[in-house]
Amino acid sequence: MKYSIQLADRIREALQHLPDVEEKEMFRGVCFMVNGKMCVCVSGEEMLCRIGAEQMDAALENDFVRQMVMARNKPSKDFVYVSEEGFQRQKDFDHWIKLALDFNPKAKASKKR
Repeated sequence: MKYSIQLADRIREALQHLPDVEEKEMFRGVCFMVNGKMCVCVSGEEMLCRIGAEQMDAALENDFVRQMVMARNKPSKDFVYVSEEGFQRQKDFDHWIKLALDFNPKAKASKKR
């Protein structure tokens, strides 16, 4: 599984102040679970952010963002991929982390298998 270690370290640092963060390998990378729910992931060189449907339209206006597409070409209502150009500047990186953390309390946890 090849993914950006530098990006994972940036996210790890941004979330270090939170009490309940867990890392799981998925989506060709690593996902940071906050309060038992997927929040932000590193997938290859991109960030995968769970921002919720309410933020989707505004997020997709950004040239460096695309909606996650699930199996059978079904768009995800909550997740977007942000390419490297969209989070290089600290201000932009912080924006995506904030959107993901703001949505986290509203997100539903996955069913335990």
